[in-house]
Amino acid sequence: MKVLYKNILIFIPLIIIAQQPDTKPIRNKLIDEIRIENIMSTVEYLASEELEGRLSGSPGFFRAAEFAADEFNRIGLKKGFGESYYQTFLVEYNEILSPNVFELYIESNKTKSFSLGEDYVYRGFTGSGDLIADVVFCGYGLSIPENGYDDYSGVDVRGKIVMVFKQNPTWKIENINWGNGYPREKSKTAFDHGAKGILFVSTPNSKNPQKTIGSVLAGEGEQIEYFPQLHISIESADNFLINSGYTLSRLQYNIDSNKKPYSVELNTTAKIIVKTNYSKEKETVNIAGLFEGTKKKDEYIVVGAHLDHVGKQGDKIYFPGANDNASGSAAVLEFARIFALNKIQTERSIIFVLFSSEEAGLFGSKQFVENPPVPLNSIYAMLNFDCIGHGDSIQIGGGGKSKDLWNLIKSIDAENYGLMIDRTWDSGGADAQPFADAGINTAYFVTTNSYTHLHYMTDKPNTLNPLLFEKITKLGFLTILKLAVE
Repeated sequence: MKVLYKNILIFIPLIIIAQQPDTKPIRNKLIDEIRIENIMSTVEYLASEELEGRLSGSPGFFRAAEFAADEFNRIGLKKGFGESYYQTFLVEYNEILSPNVFELYIESNKTKSFSLGEDYVYRGFTGSGDLIADVVFCGYGLSIPENGYDDYSGVDVRGKIVMVFKQNPTWKIENINWGNGYPREKSKTAFDHGAKGILFVSTPNSKNPQKTIGSVLAGEGEQIEYFPQLHISIESADNFLINSGYTLSRLQYNIDSNKKPYSVELNTTAKIIVKTNYSKEKETVNIAGLFEGTKKKDEYIVVGAHLDHVGKQGDKIYFPGANDNASGSAAVLEFARIFALNKIQTERSIIFVLFSSEEAGLFGSKQFVENPPVPLNSIYAMLNFDCIGHGDSIQIGGGGKSKDLWNLIKSIDAENYGLMIDRTWDSGGADAQPFADAGINTAYFVTTNSYTHLHYMTDKPNTLNPLLFEKITKLGFLTILKLAVE
């Protein structure tokens, strides 16, 4: 999806905090209404098996979207998109069905069956397949022969399955661009060389090798519908190296130390069965409710979080996404309830929005910015809440360009909680990025050390830090209140 607003010049007023009468008694009453029990109840529903990981466009996602829209309607928010709470758009969609088989064969004998969710997961945009084929290790899966680097040189992968490192090299060779490293790019390279499937594995010599994760971030390009893509564990990968005389760690060392390819026939065979239901275009929605202000009702604060996660795989596993991002979605719904049910008198209007398709590439927030329900130059600030339930302290992104907004949040935190660290980044990040690119003041609320369970099946409600979750939600509320009321 192309971003259409890159060259738009938008005047954004500096955020100035006016002196106002003491509103602390009212403010404190409202803060007391934010209770962790209520927020966690929302998280538990959004992360439940019933919603199947909230993959954008899936039945589980639409149940979550309907839940949010019904809540906006129940508390009396106006429809955020004219005549509807929904902003509809189209995205790529890939449903991973059963059966799911991944096995190791040595000399035609089945040696090991691997467990989905433990030993391997499918990439979100895996293709279908039912094959038994030899496995070839092809380094980083890169083929740039014109610049002197080709992991496919000297090995024949036609009709075979390639095993490649998921990451690109951390080192550089002059005049070589490694590419974006997305699974779709590396899969196409393997496909173009005649391979029938691909096994991604994390680099074992990294400081913290990545475990197998659920992800629908694929990169640009056409879907190869009959080309399985698996992300396998390092331990599983080493099983396939048993006849090669190498370990995965040794192969990475050979490549990295010489900065040259070191591809190997593994003399083992894999069996893969996976079935998918792919749609190039499938409907999904952003969900928004409008809380109208008074004197400055045509100025808006956008308060957002992404509702989607990465879905399920087969009949056995799903990714709950409690922290990512049921936590942020629950906070946005709680903010909306407090403002609407207390009929808070605000000067500015507030748009509470839950985005779709963040996980695949920020497509929901891009859709909002490219097709805004209000003029972009009327948006005073955008606050984004993403992964705010797990961790040990608070950081706010966007402080580089939105310094006034960042300092405001810092002062509120210092007065009330003292949990905010000084580290920030220039602007944007996640769903705040399209807004920042359009010149809008942004603040990205996230906890520090928040990603312990990121995209794992362990991202469940019981892994959240309730005390921190409640405080960052309250900090967010006080920030919205300050911007909207004072």
